[in-house]
Order: sequence, then structure tokens, then C-alpha cells
Amino acid sequence: MKIQLSILDQSPITSGSHAHEAFQQTATLAKKAEELGYSRFWVSEHHDAPTLAGSSPEILMAHLATVTSTIRIGSGGVMLPHYSPYKVAENFKVLEALFPGRIDAGVGRAPAGMPRATYALNNGEYLNRDQYPQQIDDLHMYLHDALPTDHPYEGLKATPLTNNAPPIWMLGTSKESAGLAAQKGLPYMFAQFINSEGGREAAKYYRDHFQASAYTSLPKQAVAVFLFCAETEEKADWIASSLDLLMIMQQQGMKVEGTPSPEQAAAYPYSQLERELVQLNRERMIVGTPKSARRQLEQIAEDFGAEEIMLVSITYHFHDKLKSYELIMQEFLKGEKSNEFD
Repeated sequence: MKIQLSILDQSPITSGSHAHEAFQQTATLAKKAEELGYSRFWVSEHHDAPTLAGSSPEILMAHLATVTSTIRIGSGGVMLPHYSPYKVAENFKVLEALFPGRIDAGVGRAPAGMPRATYALNNGEYLNRDQYPQQIDDLHMYLHDALPTDHPYEGLKATPLTNNAPPIWMLGTSKESAGLAAQKGLPYMFAQFINSEGGREAAKYYRDHFQASAYTSLPKQAVAVFLFCAETEEKADWIASSLDLLMIMQQQGMKVEGTPSPEQAAAYPYSQLERELVQLNRERMIVGTPKSARRQLEQIAEDFGAEEIMLVSITYHFHDKLKSYELIMQEFLKGEKSNEFD
């Protein structure tokens, strides 16, 4: 089975850097991803997050689509419970009108931030995630100009009117989200880089319970994982150590001002509990040489029944991220050419 490779970038801010540089790097990475042959390039939504610059994916998507020409650009994702589906539909229809056939509308229901950010986004109210299934339906209807005659807003148009609508992808980390994606007949992206447990069961549940919709006739399963790829195992491990330390600091509520360097990670006095946490967090990551990383990714694709893998990487040095994506794509292309002659 041929595996499509895509990228999710969170516009991480390294220690001593700033958001402007993070966005410049995201744009550079998008152009490189297109050059290398990646299928999609998605950007994320995080609020009140000092280490991640991306808080408004739709705005960033417009810039990325402008500096590229063929790669699909999407959100990974818009946290729909915070917003009006009508306004989200308008945002994506504007993007579709500007860049026809290149836009993906990835949506999720996580808060994507601490409680204070959630309250601020919802005018001081608690986040109502129970409305999410209906919001999905509303978003579909607005995108496809398909409000039924008995709808309270019958006749309302989400403008601009476009010939096609961006496909909706549902993002999730649980069997519950997989079941909802199956029920709605939507493509499903499991965020393995967020939750390393239950992904294979969620993927199987999605495939087994998928109901064809007017927009998607067959299940489309993808999985997103952290990747750190280098010429040697030791170099890959060294690069990944930055995220090891960042996660430990975040999980313990330490003050974090950006992605730490591998040198900081090497000097950090890990306790036994922290070392165990590092090993647990590594279950969300693929770390290794191109050959070993490819084998691991192929195994994940087989386990999930996924035809697409979305790669995520947070490194201290931007050139390490670029090289990582270059090496793994070259390895997959090499494998495809090899199979042609088998």
C-alpha cells in the first residue's frame, strides 16, 4: 500500500526566538514540503501558548497558500465549539475562492488552550462541546449551500459562493471522536502525537462503523505522529531530546519560554520519574534513521489501516526539522522506486 506523507506544523517558538521567526519558518517549510512532494500542509490552533505561535489557522493558511502553488493547505484544526459554524464556513469559502481545490477544513472539539483562554473565547462561559455534532452538520450545510427548507435560517448563504467546498476532516484522539467521524461519513485523522493509547482501536472502530455520506463514500483514515529523522540514530535522538525536555517541563507546570536546545536537555538533571515520563512520551514519536523511521511509519500505517501519515516535528534548530522531512521523503520515494522493479 502506498502511503501519502503530509505535514502538520504548529509554528513552534524556540527559546530566545519570537513569533515572527516561527511564522517565517512555517512558510519556508510549506514551500519545502511542496518541493519534496508532500500531499498536505496543515497548521494548528493553540491559544495562550507561549511556545506555539499558531492561534488563527485560517489567516496563516491564506499566507501559506499564497507562497505555494500546488500542495493542499489545511487546518489541523479549527476548534469548532469556540465558533459559529456559519463564520467558519465563510472563512473557508473565502480560502476556497482564492485557492480553488487546495483547501482542507480540519476541525476538532478540544479547547486548544488553558481554561482562561476558553473562557475568553466564549465570553466567560463554559465550553459547550455537546453542540459539536450539530455544528459539524451545520458546517457541512453552509459549505455546500444545503440548508433544508425547515431550517431556521433557510435561504441563508455562506458567501462567497464557490463551485466546490473544502472537504471537512475530523481530528481526534479517542474512540468517541472516531465514532462520530464514522457516523458523519467524514475523513478521520487520529492525533497519535497527542495520545499514544487507543489509536489502533479507534481506527478499527472508525472503519467498522463508517457510514457513507453525500460527500465521502469510503472511510479515509490518517494518523499524525511526531517525527525526528537524521543520518544516525544518535543524531535523531539528540534532536528529539529538545521535545523530551519541553514535554517534561509542560507536564510539570514549569515556566517555559520556548523549545529548549539539545544542550539544555543534556544538562538537565532528570529524576527517575522524569526519565520514565520521557520513555512514555517517546511512544508518540518516531525517532531514527531514514530506514528505521520508514519501517516504523509503515508499521503504524498497517496497524491503523491508514493510507496517509501526517508528520509533526518540534526541533530547536530549524535546519534539523527541514532535514528530517527531506530524509524521510527521500527514503519513501526510494522505496517506491524499488517496488517498481520487484
